[in-house]
Amino acid sequence: MYDTSHLRTFLAVAQTLSFTQAARRLGLRQSTVSQHVRRLEDSAGRQLFSRDTHSVELTEDGEAMLGFARRILEVHEQAAAFFAGTRLRGRLRFGTSEDFVLTRLSEILEAFRHDHPEVDLELTVGLSGILHEQLAAGKLDLVLAKRLPEDPRGELVWHDELVWIGAERLRLDTDRPVPLIVFPPPGITRALALQALERQGRPWRVACTSTSLNGLIAAARAGLGVMAHSRRLIPPGLVRVPDRAGLPELGQVDFVLLHDRRRAAARGAAEALASAVLAAGDRLHRR
Repeated sequence: MYDTSHLRTFLAVAQTLSFTQAARRLGLRQSTVSQHVRRLEDSAGRQLFSRDTHSVELTEDGEAMLGFARRILEVHEQAAAFFAGTRLRGRLRFGTSEDFVLTRLSEILEAFRHDHPEVDLELTVGLSGILHEQLAAGKLDLVLAKRLPEDPRGELVWHDELVWIGAERLRLDTDRPVPLIVFPPPGITRALALQALERQGRPWRVACTSTSLNGLIAAARAGLGVMAHSRRLIPPGLVRVPDRAGLPELGQVDFVLLHDRRRAAARGAAEALASAVLAAGDRLHRR
Protein backbone atom coordinates (compact mmCIF):
# COMPACT_ATOMS: atom_id res chain seq x y z
CA MET A 1 0.00 0.00 0.00
CA TYR A 2 2.82 2.40 0.86
CA ASP A 3 5.98 2.74 -1.22
CA THR A 4 9.05 2.35 1.00
CA SER A 5 10.92 5.08 -0.89
CA HIS A 6 8.04 7.46 -0.15
CA LEU A 7 8.13 6.45 3.52
CA ARG A 8 11.89 7.09 3.74
CA THR A 9 11.42 10.51 2.19
CA PHE A 10 8.56 11.26 4.58
CA LEU A 11 10.77 10.36 7.55
CA ALA A 12 13.57 12.62 6.32
CA VAL A 13 11.16 15.57 6.02
CA ALA A 14 9.61 14.78 9.43
CA GLN A 15 13.05 14.71 11.07
CA THR A 16 14.35 17.91 9.48
CA LEU A 17 11.03 19.78 9.05
CA SER A 18 12.50 21.01 5.79
CA PHE A 19 12.01 19.76 2.24
CA THR A 20 15.34 21.34 1.28
CA GLN A 21 17.31 19.63 4.05
CA ALA A 22 15.55 16.32 3.41
CA ALA A 23 16.50 16.50 -0.27
CA ARG A 24 20.12 17.21 0.66
CA ARG A 25 20.18 14.31 3.13
CA LEU A 26 18.69 11.85 0.63
CA GLY A 27 20.60 13.07 -2.41
CA LEU A 28 17.36 13.89 -4.26
CA ARG A 29 15.96 16.96 -5.98
CA GLN A 30 13.55 19.00 -3.86
CA SER A 31 10.85 18.45 -6.47
CA THR A 32 11.29 14.67 -6.04
CA VAL A 33 10.93 14.99 -2.26
CA SER A 34 7.72 16.99 -2.71
CA GLN A 35 6.43 14.40 -5.18
CA HIS A 36 7.15 11.51 -2.79
CA VAL A 37 5.32 13.26 0.05
CA ARG A 38 2.37 14.13 -2.17
CA ARG A 39 2.06 10.52 -3.37
CA LEU A 40 2.22 9.23 0.19
CA GLU A 41 -0.49 11.68 1.20
CA ASP A 42 -2.57 10.48 -1.76
CA SER A 43 -2.09 6.86 -0.66
CA ALA A 44 -3.07 7.68 2.92
CA GLY A 45 -5.89 10.01 1.91
CA ARG A 46 -4.68 12.43 4.59
CA GLN A 47 -2.57 15.56 4.78
CA LEU A 48 0.66 14.67 6.61
CA PHE A 49 2.33 18.08 6.72
CA SER A 50 1.06 21.57 7.31
CA ARG A 51 3.35 23.77 5.24
CA ASP A 52 3.70 27.30 3.96
CA THR A 53 6.59 29.40 2.63
CA HIS A 54 8.11 29.72 6.11
CA SER A 55 7.58 26.48 8.00
CA VAL A 56 6.80 22.76 7.80
CA GLU A 57 4.97 20.98 10.62
CA LEU A 58 3.56 17.49 11.06
CA THR A 59 -0.22 17.29 11.21
CA GLU A 60 -1.93 14.96 13.67
CA ASP A 61 -2.16 12.37 10.88
CA GLY A 62 1.51 12.97 10.12
CA GLU A 63 2.42 12.19 13.73
CA ALA A 64 0.52 8.90 13.39
CA MET A 65 2.23 8.10 10.08
CA LEU A 66 5.63 8.70 11.72
CA GLY A 67 5.22 5.62 13.90
CA PHE A 68 3.73 3.50 11.11
CA ALA A 69 6.49 4.46 8.66
CA ARG A 70 9.27 3.46 11.02
CA ARG A 71 7.67 0.11 11.81
CA ILE A 72 6.90 -0.65 8.14
CA LEU A 73 10.50 0.09 7.13
CA GLU A 74 11.87 -1.95 10.03
CA VAL A 75 9.81 -5.00 9.03
CA HIS A 76 10.68 -4.47 5.36
CA GLU A 77 14.41 -4.49 6.18
CA GLN A 78 14.04 -7.62 8.32
CA ALA A 79 12.17 -9.44 5.56
CA ALA A 80 14.69 -8.38 2.91
CA ALA A 81 17.59 -9.62 5.02
CA PHE A 82 15.84 -12.91 5.79
CA PHE A 83 14.98 -13.81 2.20
CA ALA A 84 18.31 -12.60 0.87
CA GLY A 85 19.91 -15.16 3.15
CA THR A 86 22.36 -12.59 4.50
CA ARG A 87 23.32 -12.18 8.14
CA LEU A 88 24.80 -9.12 9.72
CA ARG A 89 28.18 -9.78 11.28
CA GLY A 90 30.98 -7.87 12.94
CA ARG A 91 31.36 -5.58 15.92
CA LEU A 92 29.08 -2.64 16.64
CA ARG A 93 30.24 0.08 19.04
CA PHE A 94 27.07 1.52 20.56
CA GLY A 95 27.02 4.37 23.05
CA THR A 96 23.92 5.30 25.05
CA SER A 97 22.94 7.60 27.88
CA GLU A 98 22.11 5.90 31.15
CA ASP A 99 18.49 7.12 31.07
CA PHE A 100 17.76 4.60 28.33
CA VAL A 101 19.80 1.78 29.91
CA LEU A 102 17.57 1.82 32.98
CA THR A 103 14.33 1.76 31.00
CA ARG A 104 13.97 0.31 27.48
CA LEU A 105 17.40 -0.89 26.39
CA SER A 106 17.13 -4.50 27.59
CA GLU A 107 14.09 -5.30 25.46
CA ILE A 108 15.67 -3.64 22.42
CA LEU A 109 18.94 -5.55 22.76
CA GLU A 110 17.08 -8.83 23.30
CA ALA A 111 15.17 -8.38 20.04
CA PHE A 112 18.32 -7.22 18.23
CA ARG A 113 20.27 -10.27 19.43
CA HIS A 114 17.45 -12.55 18.26
CA ASP A 115 17.47 -11.04 14.75
CA HIS A 116 21.25 -10.57 14.45
CA PRO A 117 22.99 -13.18 16.61
CA GLU A 118 26.35 -12.79 14.85
CA VAL A 119 26.80 -9.10 15.68
CA ASP A 120 29.11 -8.49 18.64
CA LEU A 121 28.06 -5.47 20.63
CA GLU A 122 30.47 -3.16 22.42
CA LEU A 123 28.28 -1.07 24.75
CA THR A 124 29.41 2.25 26.21
CA VAL A 125 27.22 3.99 28.78
CA GLY A 126 28.01 7.58 29.64
CA LEU A 127 27.09 11.25 29.74
CA SER A 128 25.53 12.54 26.54
CA GLY A 129 28.20 15.21 26.12
CA ILE A 130 31.00 12.64 26.36
CA LEU A 131 29.22 10.27 23.95
CA HIS A 132 29.02 13.08 21.39
CA GLU A 133 32.78 13.62 21.79
CA GLN A 134 33.55 9.91 21.42
CA LEU A 135 31.45 9.66 18.27
CA ALA A 136 33.25 12.65 16.74
CA ALA A 137 36.58 10.99 17.60
CA GLY A 138 35.60 7.81 15.72
CA LYS A 139 35.38 5.69 18.88
CA LEU A 140 31.68 4.81 18.48
CA ASP A 141 29.54 3.79 15.49
CA LEU A 142 26.10 4.68 16.85
CA VAL A 143 25.01 6.88 19.75
CA LEU A 144 21.70 7.40 21.52
CA ALA A 145 21.97 10.54 23.60
CA LYS A 146 20.41 13.84 24.55
CA ARG A 147 21.18 17.00 22.62
CA LEU A 148 21.01 20.67 23.56
CA PRO A 149 18.02 22.61 22.11
CA GLU A 150 20.19 24.56 19.67
CA ASP A 151 22.02 21.46 18.38
CA PRO A 152 20.65 20.32 14.97
CA ARG A 153 22.62 17.05 14.82
CA GLY A 154 21.00 13.63 15.05
CA GLU A 155 17.84 11.77 14.13
CA LEU A 156 15.04 12.47 16.60
CA VAL A 157 13.95 9.43 18.65
CA TRP A 158 11.64 11.26 20.99
CA HIS A 159 11.03 14.71 22.38
CA ASP A 160 10.32 15.09 26.07
CA GLU A 161 9.79 17.61 28.82
CA LEU A 162 12.44 18.04 31.50
CA VAL A 163 11.05 18.22 35.03
CA TRP A 164 12.39 18.59 38.57
CA ILE A 165 12.16 15.38 40.60
CA GLY A 166 13.00 14.36 44.15
CA ALA A 167 11.88 12.30 47.11
CA GLU A 168 8.21 12.69 47.99
CA ARG A 169 9.09 13.79 51.53
CA LEU A 170 11.53 16.48 50.33
CA ARG A 171 10.64 20.05 51.26
CA LEU A 172 12.54 22.98 49.77
CA ASP A 173 13.20 26.13 51.78
CA THR A 174 12.65 29.08 49.44
CA ASP A 175 15.05 31.19 51.53
CA ARG A 176 17.96 28.83 50.96
CA PRO A 177 19.85 27.80 47.79
CA VAL A 178 18.29 24.94 45.83
CA PRO A 179 20.17 21.70 46.61
CA LEU A 180 21.05 20.14 43.27
CA ILE A 181 21.85 16.54 42.37
CA VAL A 182 23.66 16.66 39.04
CA PHE A 183 25.99 14.96 36.63
CA PRO A 184 29.44 16.54 36.31
CA PRO A 185 30.18 18.61 33.17
CA PRO A 186 29.49 18.17 30.29
CA GLY A 187 26.14 16.74 31.45
CA ILE A 188 23.31 18.19 29.34
CA THR A 189 20.62 18.05 32.04
CA ARG A 190 23.09 19.74 34.41
CA ALA A 191 23.63 22.58 31.93
CA LEU A 192 19.88 23.05 31.36
CA ALA A 193 19.13 23.02 35.12
CA LEU A 194 21.80 25.62 35.90
CA GLN A 195 20.70 27.83 33.00
CA ALA A 196 17.08 27.75 34.21
CA LEU A 197 18.03 28.66 37.79
CA GLU A 198 20.37 31.44 36.60
CA ARG A 199 17.60 32.92 34.41
CA GLN A 200 15.26 32.92 37.42
CA GLY A 201 17.94 34.40 39.67
CA ARG A 202 17.47 31.53 42.10
CA PRO A 203 20.54 30.64 44.19
CA TRP A 204 21.68 27.01 44.12
CA ARG A 205 24.34 24.68 45.43
CA VAL A 206 25.55 21.27 44.27
CA ALA A 207 24.47 18.87 47.01
CA CYS A 208 25.64 15.76 45.15
CA THR A 209 27.40 14.96 41.90
CA SER A 210 27.92 11.58 40.27
CA THR A 211 28.82 10.21 36.84
CA SER A 212 26.28 7.41 37.47
CA LEU A 213 22.54 7.91 37.10
CA ASN A 214 22.06 5.19 39.71
CA GLY A 215 24.16 7.31 42.08
CA LEU A 216 22.03 10.39 41.40
CA ILE A 217 18.82 8.43 41.91
CA ALA A 218 20.08 7.05 45.23
CA ALA A 219 20.95 10.56 46.41
CA ALA A 220 17.54 11.88 45.36
CA ARG A 221 15.72 9.02 47.10
CA ALA A 222 17.72 9.84 50.24
CA GLY A 223 16.34 13.40 50.13
CA LEU A 224 19.62 15.17 49.38
CA GLY A 225 18.06 17.48 46.82
CA VAL A 226 16.38 17.76 43.43
CA MET A 227 17.47 16.74 39.93
CA ALA A 228 16.38 17.49 36.36
CA HIS A 229 15.07 14.46 34.52
CA SER A 230 13.02 13.36 31.52
CA ARG A 231 9.30 13.34 32.42
CA ARG A 232 8.63 9.98 30.72
CA LEU A 233 11.57 8.26 32.44
CA ILE A 234 11.05 9.20 36.11
CA PRO A 235 12.56 6.38 38.21
CA PRO A 236 10.50 4.54 40.84
CA GLY A 237 10.65 6.13 44.30
CA LEU A 238 10.88 9.67 42.94
CA VAL A 239 8.16 12.20 42.08
CA ARG A 240 7.85 15.54 40.33
CA VAL A 241 8.60 18.47 42.59
CA PRO A 242 5.31 20.37 43.09
CA ASP A 243 4.82 23.81 41.51
CA ARG A 244 4.59 25.43 44.93
CA ALA A 245 8.36 24.94 45.28
CA GLY A 246 8.74 27.74 42.75
CA LEU A 247 11.41 26.06 40.65
CA PRO A 248 11.80 27.36 37.07
CA GLU A 249 10.58 25.58 33.96
CA LEU A 250 13.32 23.45 32.43
CA GLY A 251 12.05 23.29 28.86
CA GLN A 252 12.37 20.39 26.47
CA VAL A 253 15.01 17.80 25.71
CA ASP A 254 15.56 15.70 22.59
CA PHE A 255 16.87 12.14 22.54
CA VAL A 256 18.58 11.54 19.21
CA LEU A 257 20.49 8.90 17.27
CA LEU A 258 23.79 9.81 15.67
CA HIS A 259 25.79 7.66 13.24
CA ASP A 260 29.46 7.57 12.38
CA ARG A 261 29.47 5.94 8.94
CA ARG A 262 33.23 5.97 8.49
CA ARG A 263 33.54 2.29 9.48
CA ALA A 264 31.82 0.44 6.63
CA ALA A 265 31.81 -2.92 8.46
CA ALA A 266 29.44 -1.54 11.12
CA ARG A 267 26.95 0.29 8.91
CA GLY A 268 24.44 -2.53 8.46
CA ALA A 269 24.38 -3.41 12.16
CA ALA A 270 24.13 0.27 13.12
CA GLU A 271 21.15 0.79 10.79
CA ALA A 272 19.40 -2.31 12.18
CA LEU A 273 19.88 -1.26 15.80
CA ALA A 274 18.86 2.32 14.97
CA SER A 275 15.58 1.02 13.51
CA ALA A 276 14.89 -0.94 16.70
CA VAL A 277 15.62 2.12 18.86
CA LEU A 278 13.37 4.35 16.73
CA ALA A 279 10.50 1.85 17.02
CA ALA A 280 10.93 1.80 20.81
CA GLY A 281 10.96 5.59 20.81
CA ASP A 282 7.63 5.62 18.99
CA ARG A 283 6.12 3.32 21.62
CA LEU A 284 7.49 5.52 24.41
CA HIS A 285 6.17 8.65 22.71
CA ARG A 286 2.63 7.21 22.69
CA ARG A 287 2.66 6.50 26.44
